[in-house]
Amino acid sequence: MDGRLTVEGGSVYDALAILSRGTDVYGVLGRVHEWLAPAIRFFEQNNHLHRARRNVAHHYDLSRSLYELFLDRDMQYSCAYFADSGMSLDEAQEAKKRHIAAKLLLKPGHKVLDIGCGWGGMALYLAQKTGAHVTGITLSQEQLAVARERAAQAGLADRIRFELCDYREMKGQFDRIVSVGMFEHVGVPHYGRFFAKVRELLADDGVALLHSIGRSDGPGSTNSWFRKYIFPGGYSPALSEVLPVVEKAGLWATDVEVLRLHYAQTLRHWRDRFVARWDEAAALYDERFCRMWEFYLAGSEIAFRYQGHMVFQVQMAKSVGAVPLTRDYMVHAETALARAVPAETEAA
Repeated sequence: MDGRLTVEGGSVYDALAILSRGTDVYGVLGRVHEWLAPAIRFFEQNNHLHRARRNVAHHYDLSRSLYELFLDRDMQYSCAYFADSGMSLDEAQEAKKRHIAAKLLLKPGHKVLDIGCGWGGMALYLAQKTGAHVTGITLSQEQLAVARERAAQAGLADRIRFELCDYREMKGQFDRIVSVGMFEHVGVPHYGRFFAKVRELLADDGVALLHSIGRSDGPGSTNSWFRKYIFPGGYSPALSEVLPVVEKAGLWATDVEVLRLHYAQTLRHWRDRFVARWDEAAALYDERFCRMWEFYLAGSEIAFRYQGHMVFQVQMAKSVGAVPLTRDYMVHAETALARAVPAETEAA
């Protein structure tokens, strides 16, 4: 970040790729931290209401113009879905929204809650494509302003509302609940409360979909540099930390899917786009910020390519019969959404 290290004949990513495939690059102190992680995670991830808002502001209240430099046109800041390896970033992000919508089994008029709605892209997609009424909640003032502006511009203010609200403060009942790229900010000590809240807000025949970064090698800890500079309070959980809490909350895990290298490809697109517009980013902030951001994007891609990180989608329901008995409906719904045909018509 300070510019005291120069990589010649390659990039920061190339250097990290070599280091990440070496042996014991973290040394004794790194291993000690891993051993102590379960004991100290309560303090690292105790994301109570005030701290959660502060953590979100640290990352998501950066300038909208920064994110527009490297995200797709819909400003999707989560893992894309490369159904075809030749997809562009815009196409893959559209496919991600379609893939998630298919798992939600949406019908016109359904009440949907989007926990961690970002800049509103998922809510807009669901309302436009399925006729659902969507409530999106965020803790970011910047994201809230952008999301409301986009809903007004799309003429969907009657079907979408965005609120500055923590999931713990939400009231009401919803036919569907979706959360994409927010769970990483909840913190292990709060998982029980998160899923209990999902159950409370979900209708008896409702369906929920959680999309989160995870890790394939069991519980761990967040890299200290990422925790300090990029995602304070953040943590990517193992499924072994999530599914037992889902069970305790009285929810059915009706479908689980693991997306492996999709986020690595997403991050490669983001990094290439960011580096190509480096000067514009530096004009918004400075060279030190740009070096930090490149390191963040490169290090994240390394985590997915070589260090066991992945993305999981867990579909949940309160009722054992809330979703069809086979997964065929997902394919039918995705095909219908791609053709701009109401998904329930295609499924029927």
